[in-house]
Amino acid sequence: MSEFPVLPILGYSAARTMIQSGDVMLASGAYTFSKLIQKATGSPWSHAAFVMRLDTLDRVMVLESIESRGVRTLPLSEYISNFEGTGKGYNGRLAILRHKRFEELATPEGMKRMAQFAVDRFAYPYDEEEIARITTRIVGAHLGFTNGELKRNNEFICSEYVYECYKALGIDVVYDKRGFVAPADFARDSNLDILFEINISK
Repeated sequence: MSEFPVLPILGYSAARTMIQSGDVMLASGAYTFSKLIQKATGSPWSHAAFVMRLDTLDRVMVLESIESRGVRTLPLSEYISNFEGTGKGYNGRLAILRHKRFEELATPEGMKRMAQFAVDRFAYPYDEEEIARITTRIVGAHLGFTNGELKRNNEFICSEYVYECYKALGIDVVYDKRGFVAPADFARDSNLDILFEINISK
């Protein structure tokens, strides 16, 4: 498995001034489910989300799809210091990525399309069945079988949600040849630059 990259580490206050709407947030979790994803994809990355700035409210929001809850949004600060109400930060590491073409495509109309797609899917369920299908594809790929791209539906695993939001803006992320989008694909796409890691309160 590849290692977590060596990156500049910024405190939350510094990081939030540099984050732009549409930046991708990748997580390398220390949770059991995270480790399963890491092992299956040969990557330290276990979760993908993206961020939107709400400067009028002085908030940087994370938009994501998570198991048991589906598509949701929460302040980035909760990842840093009070993840899931624990009083502690996320158990793992976080990095911020930026697509080379994002600024070019992020016209007011483009951002409206992306934001509408993202918000209209709040509370859509996490695709538990797709995790099983992906597991089957991973095993099949090891045995030399491939079955093409997975069919899209209105349930999302984390990386699918980000992929589809980006697609609404006109960005295609190159994804796993086995037919599913994984957090690792965002790190492997040469059009996405990994900028920095955010320091998390423990």
